[in-house]
Amino acid sequence: MTLVEALTLIVLLIGVFFILVSTVGLVRLPDLYTRVHAAGKSGTLGIIGVLVGAGVFFISDTQVVFKVVTLIAFFFLTAPVAAHMLDRAAFLTGVEPMEGTSPNEIKGRYDRETRRLS
Repeated sequence: MTLVEALTLIVLLIGVFFILVSTVGLVRLPDLYTRVHAAGKSGTLGIIGVLVGAGVFFISDTQVVFKVVTLIAFFFLTAPVAAHMLDRAAFLTGVEPMEGTSPNEIKGRYDRETRRLS
């Protein structure tokens, strides 16, 4: 096993670990808001770990490395926005967070018809 293959394996295993953590979070966490948080944070780290592993393995091919870097930038830009929009849509449709969640700073201050803070 070469050094590049060993490094690829390590990075891929780290990425797969974060994907597994994300999956466990989706199954075990109690409400939609915490599940979206688990998928958004650790899922993104897992995907990026797998992409970095692919980039390390194909380090000699600059076209592949460029595509991997582009995909990583895409995930960093879109995953937080997608998680935020899922949470916002859930809040607008009336999905309540689990009991004891605090603070809920916009409860009672959000006009559901105009979709603006009052």
